[in-house]
Amino acid sequence: MTARPSAPEAPRPADAGDATQAETLVAAMARELHDGDVVATGVASPLAILAIAVARLTHAPRLTYLACVGSIDPEVRTLSTCSEDLAYFHGRSGELTIPELFDHARRGRVDVMFFGAAEIDGRGDTNLTAAGSLEAPKYKFPGVAGAATLRRWVQRPVLTVGRQGRRNLVPRVAVASTSDPDRSTPLLTDLGRFALGARGARLVARHPWADPQVIAARTGFDFEIPDPLLVTATPSADHLAAIRSLDPESLRERWVG
Repeated sequence: MTARPSAPEAPRPADAGDATQAETLVAAMARELHDGDVVATGVASPLAILAIAVARLTHAPRLTYLACVGSIDPEVRTLSTCSEDLAYFHGRSGELTIPELFDHARRGRVDVMFFGAAEIDGRGDTNLTAAGSLEAPKYKFPGVAGAATLRRWVQRPVLTVGRQGRRNLVPRVAVASTSDPDRSTPLLTDLGRFALGARGARLVARHPWADPQVIAARTGFDFEIPDPLLVTATPSADHLAAIRSLDPESLRERWVG
């Protein structure tokens, strides 16, 4: 692997008091990343790409990014709607294949990866396959791709849902496409943060605009509520400035809330 290209200059801090729901979620995702982490993205991951780029511009400049397009440490200067945009080759320090990405994950060399799903239940099982059943699906979803294995191999997998509702946070997934019963998995949504696992779900924090009653009304599985319940921190001025610099078209607002 060659030396990392120089990162773009960090934008000037912004006023964090007017952060949107999307910006709060992206900042929360960015805070999942530590300086020095190795982080990978799969397909259909624009929010994850934005969060990674924000972290690299702010609190995690030595983060290593493995992009599904096949590049290592690309210079993400502007967010694209497509995770496989060839712009994510610009400024790369190297290249890798999909088999190499899987090999790194299997060897424990990938720290964080964000995973979405059509359905998620309180155990943390996710469905990316079909509604109904495999034998007689009512609808077919995009598919598992590599999520079933990558989720278990990545050191700190994080589940994300941009628009939480009872259709995607369900009592039990119709098809368990991915499962990780031996660990508690964080779930970040537009309403709060959950911890999911074999012992059930727990609401760890609510976002500033969501109270527990609203969250319960938009959650299909049962969950515990600690007392006191934490409130998600608003984005720092640096995080907010980075989000707006990297996503000047506010694409983030399409996928949250």
